[in-house]
Amino acid sequence: MTTLRSRAEPALVGVLVLGAFAAGVADWLAGWHLGADSAVYRAGALTFLQGDAVYTPERLTTLPSWVSLPFTYPPAAALLFVPLAALPSGLTWGVLAAASVLSLAVVVRVSGWFRGWAVAGLTVAALGLEPVWKTIFLGQINLVLLALVVVDVLVLAGSRSSGVLIGVAAAVKLTPLIFVAHLFVTGRWRDGLRALATFAGLQAVMFALMPGDAARYWAEAAFDPHRVGGVSWIFNQSLGGLVNRLSHEASWSTAVALAVGAVLAAPAVWLVRRLHQRGETLAALLVTAFFGLLVSPVSWSHHWVWAVPLIVLLASKARWVWAGLVAAFFASCVVMLVPNGGDTEFGWGPELFVPGNAYVLAAALGILGLAARELRLRLIS
Repeated sequence: MTTLRSRAEPALVGVLVLGAFAAGVADWLAGWHLGADSAVYRAGALTFLQGDAVYTPERLTTLPSWVSLPFTYPPAAALLFVPLAALPSGLTWGVLAAASVLSLAVVVRVSGWFRGWAVAGLTVAALGLEPVWKTIFLGQINLVLLALVVVDVLVLAGSRSSGVLIGVAAAVKLTPLIFVAHLFVTGRWRDGLRALATFAGLQAVMFALMPGDAARYWAEAAFDPHRVGGVSWIFNQSLGGLVNRLSHEASWSTAVALAVGAVLAAPAVWLVRRLHQRGETLAALLVTAFFGLLVSPVSWSHHWVWAVPLIVLLASKARWVWAGLVAAFFASCVVMLVPNGGDTEFGWGPELFVPGNAYVLAAALGILGLAARELRLRLIS
């Protein structure tokens, strides 16, 4: 029976991946416009290969006509996205969709004891979560980065390559740098230094290949949250987004958000250390991940794919009620049901403030609640 399960798992996951790629081929042949972000990844790589400026206020000429978004990622991302430049423009979304589904299955497999049909079933079920289906719909890279971090922390621990995948993930998007801090906090100093070296090495390569653009990114674009969109828009589910919505984007919003994040850092770091020392490696990683989502200046709702390993962990511990509640919460699309856009967020009353900041409030309360529980356990032990 075990042999059958071990054979069924890759076959079932393979079917899901092929299904995602087939959807991408259909999108290409039908001329649909899916995956705006995947088009940006490809355009950034093409622009880099052509030797043109990647970080420019003008629209990249390598973008398809139906996309008008800037390339907001670090310089090394343009290099790492080069394989996409070899694809036909319309097929990029299909390749990213297939890679995302495969990454999703890997995360499910690594995060719990589930095997065989259960892995495939949970992968399919996870597609119903708002951060997951939106990531795939947009052609985002979130699930791939999630898999890189989870594999690095949970699978490669103790190996000479541990930290490398986190460094690569941070070179694509800066937010995974929080996991370098996680490695240091949990005592994995060599892995943390290896992650930093990987990240810095990739950036150094880009300073050699595109010095002007690399300098422009680190001098300007990296520190401009408005470059990626309206920070007060409801889909920015971070502390910064919440404070900007409350303050109508007052000049002091960033300082207040950073202050709240600094206060929240104390219980978060303490909780990470306690959980890691007790052998609850994934739980510790999840605390870091959700804290990172809170303190990042911009955490779009599709960045919250960390809901997947959280649900798998809860299910693995047979905490079915909590697993069901978390799954229902992220499948509810609550942040899509609240009036938003323009200045709408500035006029919310209390009845819209809570659902409009649902992800932020849930993560903050979750970290504080877990820290309080951990403190109580320590006091009575």
